[in-house]
Amino acid sequence: MLLFYPLPVLYLIKPGATCNLGTINPELYKTDELEGDLDQYPDDHIGRVWLQLEYHSDAEKLLVTLIKAKNLPSRLIGSINSCDPYVRLYLMPDERRYLQTKIRKKTCNPRFDETFGFQITARELEDRALKLTFYDVDRDKKHVVIGHVLFLLKELYPWEGKRMLRRDLEREVSLSPRELGQVELSLCYNENLERLTVTVGDTKQLKVDKELRQEKNEFQSRIALLQQTKVSKTKKTAVVKGSDSPSFNESFHFKVALDALDTTAINKVVGRVQLGSFMFARGRALEHWNLMLSKKRQNVKQWHTLT
Repeated sequence: MLLFYPLPVLYLIKPGATCNLGTINPELYKTDELEGDLDQYPDDHIGRVWLQLEYHSDAEKLLVTLIKAKNLPSRLIGSINSCDPYVRLYLMPDERRYLQTKIRKKTCNPRFDETFGFQITARELEDRALKLTFYDVDRDKKHVVIGHVLFLLKELYPWEGKRMLRRDLEREVSLSPRELGQVELSLCYNENLERLTVTVGDTKQLKVDKELRQEKNEFQSRIALLQQTKVSKTKKTAVVKGSDSPSFNESFHFKVALDALDTTAINKVVGRVQLGSFMFARGRALEHWNLMLSKKRQNVKQWHTLT
């Protein structure tokens, strides 16, 4: 199945499948409950964080409360509080947009007590990860990365009430992308009609999880128009059966004002590709979007790799 979301982002999805964000060591991200402060730390430790997660399905909002951190490294040997930390929160795989705490001064054991909200549907929770990146602002005002924590949201949902978690920071975390096939997309914007047209064309070698390979191949393209951070409209193609390289050849029209294009995008979940302005996309996806803007009322067609 192909999913397009309101940022030009494309999702390819097989009915009943979930999106694999990449290879990750599950032992590092177990969802055990918070049990006290536990001031025992392993060698080469770079910090521990306490937080609370809560999902409101009626409002489609994930609330993240960053409570505190302990044992962050001091930048000066012999000093116990030479650290001015703050935290950025990301909903992976999108690393372009983030929320950020206030800077805490001169402490390796900061207390944050800040709550942040992410607008996200229950379906999207299965395909996203929460990433916390800790920074230290040094004497030269340089922002130095301390470490990261990564939570696969599909392992935390559904919840009953609030979920308290504790994790140790890692120097490196990764959601290694897999290439999951390719899709041909065409974009066209008519400024006179204020109309964005997205055409889903051919695909190549869509990959599905092993447990789904024995099923009859059925794919569908779903496009969600994202404006700001909310889905404003969704449309979908007919289901195409019997091929790992289905051809959809369907067009979708969205009413989008010219001055709203910078905050509009499209989304993917056998795979994903996101098309949009610099606010949402980079590389080939951004180039395709900009080419559409430079050639208004023309169909601009390109192939994109799904990950």
